Amino acid sequence: MSMLTYGFDRRFDATERPATPPAARKARLKGIALQAFALLSMGSVLTALIALKTAIYVWHLHG
Repeated sequence: MSMLTYGFDRRFDATERPATPPAARKARLKGIALQAFALLSMGSVLTALIALKTAIYVWHLHG
């Protein structure tokens, strides 16, 4: 039975866990945030190019 309650027999002190995340975790989160921003930026550029191509196509079609 002690195998099932192993995590509950220790104390929950504030000194066990730091309030701020470690530097490695901060760097990883920053990298993920930059990748997400780059992906959204590329999506916006792709959307703008498709809209421009469509506008040029429609302009030539009716011209």
